[in-house]
Amino acid sequence: MNLSEAKQRAEALRKEIEYHNDLYYNQDSPEIDDFTYDKMLRELEDIETGFPELITPDSPTLRVGGSAGEKFSPVTHEVKMESLHDSFSFDELRDFDRKVREAVDNPSYVVEPKIDGLSVSVEYTNGVLSRASTRGDGTTGEDVTDNILTIKSLPHRLKNAPAFLEVRGEVYMSFESFFELTKRQEENEEKPFKNPRNAAAGSLRQKDSKITAQRKLDILVFNIQRIEGKELSSHKESLDYLKSLKIPTAFYRKFDDIEDAIKEIEHIGDTRGENAFAIDGAVVKVDDLYMRSILGSTAKFPRWAEAYKYPPEEKETKLISVEINVGRTGVLTPVGIFEPVLLAGTTVSRATLHNLDFIREKDIRVGDTVVIRKAGEIIPEVLSVSSHAENAEEFSFPTLCPSCNSPVSREEGEAAIRCTNTDCPAQLMRHLIHFVSRDAMDIEGLGPAVLEQLTDAGLVKSPADLYRLSFESILTLDKKKEKSAENLLKALEKSKQNELYRLVFALGIPHIGLKAAQLLCQSFETIDDIMSAKSDDILSIDGFGEIMAQSVVQYFSLESTRELIKELKEIGLKMTPSKQKKGGVFDGKTFVLTGTLPTMSRKEASLLIEKNGGKTSSSVSKKTDYVLAGESAGSKLTKAQSLGITVITEEELLEMIK
Repeated sequence: MNLSEAKQRAEALRKEIEYHNDLYYNQDSPEIDDFTYDKMLRELEDIETGFPELITPDSPTLRVGGSAGEKFSPVTHEVKMESLHDSFSFDELRDFDRKVREAVDNPSYVVEPKIDGLSVSVEYTNGVLSRASTRGDGTTGEDVTDNILTIKSLPHRLKNAPAFLEVRGEVYMSFESFFELTKRQEENEEKPFKNPRNAAAGSLRQKDSKITAQRKLDILVFNIQRIEGKELSSHKESLDYLKSLKIPTAFYRKFDDIEDAIKEIEHIGDTRGENAFAIDGAVVKVDDLYMRSILGSTAKFPRWAEAYKYPPEEKETKLISVEINVGRTGVLTPVGIFEPVLLAGTTVSRATLHNLDFIREKDIRVGDTVVIRKAGEIIPEVLSVSSHAENAEEFSFPTLCPSCNSPVSREEGEAAIRCTNTDCPAQLMRHLIHFVSRDAMDIEGLGPAVLEQLTDAGLVKSPADLYRLSFESILTLDKKKEKSAENLLKALEKSKQNELYRLVFALGIPHIGLKAAQLLCQSFETIDDIMSAKSDDILSIDGFGEIMAQSVVQYFSLESTRELIKELKEIGLKMTPSKQKKGGVFDGKTFVLTGTLPTMSRKEASLLIEKNGGKTSSSVSKKTDYVLAGESAGSKLTKAQSLGITVITEEELLEMIK
């Protein structure tokens, strides 16, 4: 294919993909299946890879993620992105109405849900999405254009657009995507996000937009900040106009009386569980834009808008039973099963009871009446016991695993109780999901559904079996075609050359995360050295504590572990760490990170330090060379100051690298 043919085909593909995006995301009436859509997208990606000069800023391929820059650039907002004044009672809303009527005559109000997400500005120049930025402090935000482009419901190009348009919206994560994400985190025994708002904020500020794309963010636009080439006189008119441009907006209604507006707010609150997104309140806005200019703003808030925040809802229900779930590393997690109760708009019938210590602390017993609420309006949690049932007995944790009937144990100083059988069937599926995950062996095409088919068919009983899959055996799976079977085998073969730390992390050793796996592989020459290491050898690694060291030794002492490593060696997986490049500006230097950094997450800062030859530790000691401190730095900063350790800012870190 020559350049001319490639250009013609790329333009045709973009047009067709955008057409199907509109059908799927805006009209809920798709004409093609996901496989056909993905095939078109892949063809366009291949063309753009072969002819980079054909990539356009609004290409649909950018929606699946590209590589964001080393650092988010600051963006100064031409129109300040103000926050809203909050009301917590309807009388406060009536007071807001009184003040508005003192300044203007006969105002009308628009009532909208207050989406619990991250506020952003999106700019369109001549109909093309040209820039997106976070709210920041209201005056200066961060350029997150690459990540905003991964939001599929937001058009990249507008038809019949004005010369310039800047809109303000709320980026959010739907309940479905949030629960999908936290389920993966819990299965991997990672700390899950507490609510969709935190998940959305963390996902939008990823340096790698491929990660953002995987998080399936969405957006609802609620205001026009600036517009050139069109006159608008009211807020409702502007929202109607945005809808005509296919820009997603939340639901909204107009009222002439504050009492009718309050009734709508009550209705939104009563039905908020029916939405696909989290809301933490409702917003009342003066509709007429000229009236808004008269009302103006205080130093912090506009006088023409008021937010009403819904109070947290708590209810009593009866604990019927306690179910025990077995996690990837064998942790037994108690889950309370309740009499169903309507809470914050949805029916709740179960909630995690975390561990035995939590149950003992609150003295939870089967049959008790308990008080529950939704943490962050999302995840059900038990607050307290209202009353014990008559003759209720203290909860007894099982001594045998409910999945395989093997004994369970609890290590000293640990809250978790674990199944001692590493071949426990309940652990296998979660173990495999972790093994193939992005930060572990990163095997594309092995999602939970495929893994479930493989285990159900008896084709995979351990991670080593994944590498024994044949072309013919993969084709026996439901919906697997020849091309996808070939791609899966290629992905498996490619993963054999992964760095050793990925394999060590993939093994799922209790207490050993990705960072700890990297430190292990930096400290030992081969996998055999790690397997034969004593607890004291591992304890000498900066960043390792006694529990972590014992966990490594115990894991590699198991016969099942040694057999698995032997099999993976024979299959051809990499068992020796790559030699680290020397000469980095931070060679031999140890950093401890604390607080919230201005433009980077701590994980991103750690990777930057390691890229330049340094290493990071979780605790401050005399061996620490620098403490990288951000906002709200705590005891680590205090200890560093007491030990006379150099404390630096993010700006100073970047300057040192330069």
